[in-house]
Amino acid sequence: MKNIGFLSFGHWSDAPGSATRTAQDVLLQSIDLAVAAEELGADGAYFRVHHFAQQLASPFPLLAAVAARTKRIEIGTGVIDMRYENPFYMVEDAGAADLISGGRLQLGISRGSPEQVIEGWRHFGYGPAAGESDADLGRRHGELFFELLAGKGFAKPNPRPMFPNPPGLLRLEPHAPGLRERIWWGSGNDATAIWAARKGMNLQSSTLKADESGEPFHVQQAKQIRAYRAAWAEAGHARTPRVSVSRSIFALMTDRDRQYFGRGDSSDQIGVIDNMRAVFGRSYAAEPEALIEQLRADEGIAEADTLLLTVPNQLGVAYNTHVIEAILRHVAPALGWR
Repeated sequence: MKNIGFLSFGHWSDAPGSATRTAQDVLLQSIDLAVAAEELGADGAYFRVHHFAQQLASPFPLLAAVAARTKRIEIGTGVIDMRYENPFYMVEDAGAADLISGGRLQLGISRGSPEQVIEGWRHFGYGPAAGESDADLGRRHGELFFELLAGKGFAKPNPRPMFPNPPGLLRLEPHAPGLRERIWWGSGNDATAIWAARKGMNLQSSTLKADESGEPFHVQQAKQIRAYRAAWAEAGHARTPRVSVSRSIFALMTDRDRQYFGRGDSSDQIGVIDNMRAVFGRSYAAEPEALIEQLRADEGIAEADTLLLTVPNQLGVAYNTHVIEAILRHVAPALGWR
């Protein structure tokens, strides 16, 4: 059994054929797609975060709006770039969104990916300390955010406050009990996956990772997940962690599906990202019977408990609802995911 959700990058443009021509289109359609996915029985609605781009950026207004329109589906990110974040303010935003959702928030955070501008996080007022890299900055902000979510008091109260204080040191409010166990670290290599396990965060493994062995992407990803779980067990955490992977998967059910995605098999791609040789996982697009056999051989998916389907959000809510439904109805049951 697997949790199956969607992951939207939230693109918009006025290109011909785009159903999301403005930021407002993306935001409103993201809410509608989450509602539709919940009605289909999907388990999660996740959104990517990019700054300085025509894509979804600040996630918490959207997450709160989705929370208010839905009742069951998990609501999350994949991922928030912590180089840009104030961990203290983010704890308040996340706590509010989680309480609105009734405890359904699943936040993916990470160091982030290359952005649209040079050192964009500096425009937000943040930068690495002496001797740090920007990756260190992201991990430092992530660790602080994760610790603050524990809800322990740390701030000395004013002796003459506007309103009465509870006894002792004060914590950030609103506090969302249980949210700390629903934080995921987006990892691009084996070392950061092991680091996340030791810290007690869940793992989000995306559609690319550092090419650390030359093996196919899904094989390297499966090894990363196994290393993460071994590190988790060694750390002695009490609960069972969760692991997600992301894939572009399209069941070719209609002529429109074939027009968009029926261009033959894809394969892993090799590229360079931040001076790192990276392997990018393939996309899947085939008739359901063939698709089932292809996915059965994907070791990364087999190791994960959660699968996020990346959706072409610019094709609109109705088409993306069809994409999700095709996987849930015609592919997932045959693989034992449903």
